[in-house]
Amino acid sequence: MTDVVASSTRAFRTAVVPAAGLGTRFLPATKTVPKELLPVVDTPGIELVAGEAADSGAERLVIVTSPGKDGVVAHFVEDLVLESKLEASGKLAALAKVRKAPGLLEVDSVIQEQPLGLGHAVGCVESVLDDDEDAIAVLLPDDLVLPRGVLEIMARVRAKRGGSVLCAIDVPKDAVSAYGVFDVEIVPDAVNPDVLKVVGMVEKPAVEDAPSTFAAAGRYLLDRAIFDALRRIKPGAGGELQLTDAIALLISEGHPVHVVVHRGTRHDLGNPGGYLRASVDLALDSDDYGPSLRKWLADRLDR
Repeated sequence: MTDVVASSTRAFRTAVVPAAGLGTRFLPATKTVPKELLPVVDTPGIELVAGEAADSGAERLVIVTSPGKDGVVAHFVEDLVLESKLEASGKLAALAKVRKAPGLLEVDSVIQEQPLGLGHAVGCVESVLDDDEDAIAVLLPDDLVLPRGVLEIMARVRAKRGGSVLCAIDVPKDAVSAYGVFDVEIVPDAVNPDVLKVVGMVEKPAVEDAPSTFAAAGRYLLDRAIFDALRRIKPGAGGELQLTDAIALLISEGHPVHVVVHRGTRHDLGNPGGYLRASVDLALDSDDYGPSLRKWLADRLDR
């Protein structure tokens, strides 16, 4: 085990993936197939996120699902009949792909009985944590953050500065209204200029009101104090409990919160446009699909 992964393991053991949504932006496909199982090239989005969590030292993945949405969890269960058929027919490459998800890490699930927001979904996980777990990682499955590694940096920041650590991306000024935006300060003693102190958060601000261009990117390393904060905030629009409101409450009470600005790529798998870009991006990097896709794209764009 590398020093980076060992550090991450100490920072958190449980990674949480909220996956209780209906995937309405992908209807009619998501009428029967959970959005999280739609393949990015040939791998479901939630398997990509689970792989990121495993690489970062997580030992357990807790998937928050809604009643009747058990297919997402089933993806991580061994299918011995399928595996035996693939092995008997000599399809070893396909066999390795099928075995990958169940072998990543331990997977549990909790049910969010009602769609009461991201904060409520995260709060559902508290009852399944061990008493000695003082932090959790939360990975939103709609956000594909590439290359992997930001969670390890976030873990090192938490080890040094305590509290909670979030991931940010630097978005164009005219795009800030689509995001939760951080109000940040420079950390004087930070070696990494992409580590900033959070003094506030604004949800989908007008361009002229945005405190920065640093937007939330769907990766959170949260101190266990988040659960107490979630119990003390009030529901917002639509009766939902907002995770950002709980983080803002902790900030107001002096809880240290920092962001790590990710300088790589972030794809939004939650809408068809972002999903298509993610699929093309990963396919272009694939030895199996990249060369032919690159040639086809060049020919297609020439037309």
